[in-house]
Amino acid sequence: RSLVVVHFWAPWAPQCAQMNEVMAALAKEHMQVAFVKLEAEAVPEVSEKYGISSVPTFLFFKNSQKVDRLDGAHAPELTKKVQRHASSSSVSAGSNDSAKEDLNVRLKKLINAAPCMLFMKGSPKEPRCGFSKQMVEILNKHGISFSSFDIFSDEEVRQGLKTYSNWPTYPQLYVAGELIGGLDIVKELEASGELDTVCPKAQKLEDRLKNLINKAPVMLFMKGSKQMAKCGFSKQIIEIINNTGVDYETFDILEDEEVRQGLKTYSNWPTYPQLYVKGELVGGLDIVKELKESGELLPVLKGEN
Repeated sequence: RSLVVVHFWAPWAPQCAQMNEVMAALAKEHMQVAFVKLEAEAVPEVSEKYGISSVPTFLFFKNSQKVDRLDGAHAPELTKKVQRHASSSSVSAGSNDSAKEDLNVRLKKLINAAPCMLFMKGSPKEPRCGFSKQMVEILNKHGISFSSFDIFSDEEVRQGLKTYSNWPTYPQLYVAGELIGGLDIVKELEASGELDTVCPKAQKLEDRLKNLINKAPVMLFMKGSKQMAKCGFSKQIIEIINNTGVDYETFDILEDEEVRQGLKTYSNWPTYPQLYVKGELVGGLDIVKELKESGELLPVLKGEN
């Protein structure tokens, strides 16, 4: 296969799961393209070689040569790049029936790519029509968590979804794979107070931080990862914890500005790294060093102290 698309992902990143869905849909459409998933932290030498500093990241290879790259969860851009590179490779012939079937499979995947999916003109940051802009404003005003697809980025999806959903205009809003409707319907739901019960709410930052802190018995918020620390303090604390043999998980605060700033306030601790055991803040590097010297670190990490 002349085109290979490699997705560097991480199991803890929800945007990676969403992009895996998009990639699966693209794989159905582009049978001649090989799609590969690589867990970035599991292959640190490969990640380092190709400069993978965040997930998701997509690399495009032709005949073993890297020809393109995409950083971040941008479904329309990924679709565009795959189409461009695949069309310049050898294209396998297929009947119109199978093409139509593949499109329906792809549309179903896209509709189910997130609990709440908005098919719009442009993106939430840059809507390209007044109706799409109003829709985004309503969803944001109600704190609704949603993903979007720019129908300008893919003419096949733009035309196909009208037939698939039997809805002739955009934007179109889907919840749990079911069509809710366009702007007028959403305005009616807002007026009746039903919108808040129909659509999933975005998780509040405080709840999100609480969930992250309690994701594992021992959680380290740091710059970088276990395999690739991105500051001296993070590197030192990892070396100390590794020597205890205690299992722990990490969160890279460089990848999420909301968490990076929010956790400082939440924990009332202004610097990183920050170590938590059973949801409680232990402290930063200096505290961990003191605990190590006093012999208390292992009991603390085990939750005995």
